[in-house]
Amino acid sequence: MDFSEKVISTLPVVVRRRVRFGECDPAGVVYTPNFSEFALSAYQWLVSSLLGEPMFGGMRRLGFDSPIKALSLEFLNMLEVEQVFDMTCLVTDIRSRTFDVAVTGRSIIDPARDLFVARVTPIMVSRAERRSIEIPDALRRPLEQYRQQTQ
Repeated sequence: MDFSEKVISTLPVVVRRRVRFGECDPAGVVYTPNFSEFALSAYQWLVSSLLGEPMFGGMRRLGFDSPIKALSLEFLNMLEVEQVFDMTCLVTDIRSRTFDVAVTGRSIIDPARDLFVARVTPIMVSRAERRSIEIPDALRRPLEQYRQQTQ
């Protein structure tokens, strides 16, 4: 593989990633904090796909940000240096100002073997006023459609 991460599917969004040496301890096992980086990167790919443009540029253009309100991780199996795995993103809940994205990391050698499960909950914030806002329609509509198509 000549990449460390790339989108391999958009419905559902699946990101394939190769563990890099610098993400691991001396024994070659991924450091715990890097799992949050993996999950947040997959979330970014999802939102980019939904907006049809890079996430941060799209949100800036539309006048909002989406800081992470909550993040949870469950570790199921270890990841090692140079291991390749997939992360699948599903929208599990949509509320007025927040939504939940489940990111499941799976072995590509054994797709039935989950490696980790993360839940990412962003909150919508107005860039101009720095206060929470309703999910903008430009994101809500694609979120609802994606959720319906991937259930």
